[in-house]
Order: sequence, then C-alpha cells, then structure tokens
Amino acid sequence: METKVLIVGAGLSGIMAARTLVERGVTDILLVEKSRSVGGRLATRRIGEGKADHGAQFFTVRSQKLEKEVESWLQEGWVRRWFGDAHPRYTGTEGMNALAKNLAEGLPVRLNTKTLSISEHPDGCELNLEGGGVIKADHVLITAPAPQAAELVGMEAPVTFHPCLVGLLTLEGPSRLPAPGHLDGVCLPHGVERIVDHMAKGISSTPVLSVYMTGEWSEEHFSESDEKVLARITDLVRPFWGEGNESKGQVKRWRYAEAAEVIDQPFLEAGNRTVLCGDAFLTKSDDSGKTRFESAYLSGRSAGEFLADRVAGIPE
Repeated sequence: METKVLIVGAGLSGIMAARTLVERGVTDILLVEKSRSVGGRLATRRIGEGKADHGAQFFTVRSQKLEKEVESWLQEGWVRRWFGDAHPRYTGTEGMNALAKNLAEGLPVRLNTKTLSISEHPDGCELNLEGGGVIKADHVLITAPAPQAAELVGMEAPVTFHPCLVGLLTLEGPSRLPAPGHLDGVCLPHGVERIVDHMAKGISSTPVLSVYMTGEWSEEHFSESDEKVLARITDLVRPFWGEGNESKGQVKRWRYAEAAEVIDQPFLEAGNRTVLCGDAFLTKSDDSGKTRFESAYLSGRSAGEFLADRVAGIPE
C-alpha cells in the first residue's frame, strides 16, 4: 500500500493535521492508529449504564485559531461550556471521544494497526507494521507521544513524560462533589490531582468518578497491580462520596500522560521526509509551558500546513 502522507496516531494532533492537509487539497493521506478508536487521550469509556471521560476532561482556549474553530463546534453541538469565567472550560457534549470522532468524520483512518518502526529512504518512507505489513509513503507525520515517536525512528527522545493512573469508580448513589462536578487543587488528598463526577458533568446517567493521580504518585505506583492501585485510590477519595455509598472500579493507565518539559516549536523534523508533532510541541506564542488540548491542536495544524507546502513543492 502507498500514500502521499502517512500520519501515525489518530489523536487530536493527527486528526487536525489530516483535516489541514485535506483543506489544503492534499487528499492522498492515511491515518494509522493502534487502538480501536480515534481520539488518543480524548478518551471516553462506557461503564455499565454510565460513562466517563478518562483522558482529557476539558479544554481551554487562548489562541484565535482555536477560538474560531470552537465557535463552529458550539454551533454543531459537539461541545459546550462546562465551567470557568476568565478561561471557560469546554467539554464534549457526549464525552471527549465523541468530539474526536466528529472531527475525524470522513478522514481515511486505519484502526487496530500498530507501527513497529519507520525507515526513511531518498525516495520515501516505509512503515513496518505488527504482523508483517508495510505501508509506503512520500512523507510521514508521527503524532504519538514523543518518547514513542522517537523510538519508531531510532532517535533520542526530545522530552520525557510523566505517567498518570486514573481510577474509574462507579457509585451506588450520588457523590458529594459540588457543582459542576469537578475538584482539583489543595483541597484534595496528597497524590490526587483531580476528581470528576460525570453525572454532575452531564455525560453519564449514573454516578461515575474519574480520579486522576499526580505524575509523582503514578510513577511510584505504576508497577503495582490494578487491584492494589484501585484500593489505594479508593481509600484516598472515599470521603468524597459518603458513608454507605459503595463503589466498584477499574484502573486506566496512561504511560505518557504529560510532558515533563516542552519543546518550543510546533513540530520537529526527524529527517527529510519525517516530522514529529503533538501536545509537547508548543508554538512560539504559547507561553503556558504546558501540554494540553490546545497545544495538540495547534501542533497538528502547524505540521499539516508544513506538510501541505512540502507536498506542493513550496520552498521552506
């Protein structure tokens, strides 16, 4: 199989890069994704009758480019304002993964396809797949977390990432979290970064909590069994749902959740035909110093524009 531009990873950066290429007239593209769904860390899980976001919970808007696009998403009914005044937190009306699926609608995506390595040659690139398949492309964009992307092309990782352990807890009755169903900051037990009640958030018909642990706590306990991790998390946050309100749960493991440091450019050339981008790659005007939804969006857009010009033969 051959294509003009191959995008590895169908998370937000990959989706936005693909949309940008198509908007610029480059339609001979393919996204390959190792998971069974697009979205990456825009992840939503059904749990019984309930539902929970367990990656990104919301996003904020600081750039004019994203602000303009969010206006169209609001009109489509894909997102809504959740809470916050100075910088409103937006969230997917049906969960964050539904937003990713809406954005990927109509794009050529190949799911359940794991990339093992990528080699670059003077006349193109070859993507070696698990199971022995090969895809050839003129150009490759890798949007996986930087350590994984670097491994695919045999280079040193430009940044390191913190992990994140997330407890997904289904309750028998309502939690004690106040509206809007979100808590973070100093009011939480040591090791807990954020708690979200998805019934209060408005995407679940039953009370389901997502409990995010800090990078330091997650690193310390990442090698433990799910059962042990879940017991630790439950003990820490039990006061937030009250006596007699029983829970059952599961654990989601994000090995690469947040970059420990960021790269001060929206994408990185890893060869003459290979480009890396993602949420750890920040635009020059981004002074937040943090990986987030918006940095992934802007990085994907920038990489897509760069590749569109390269395909068209426009000098850099």
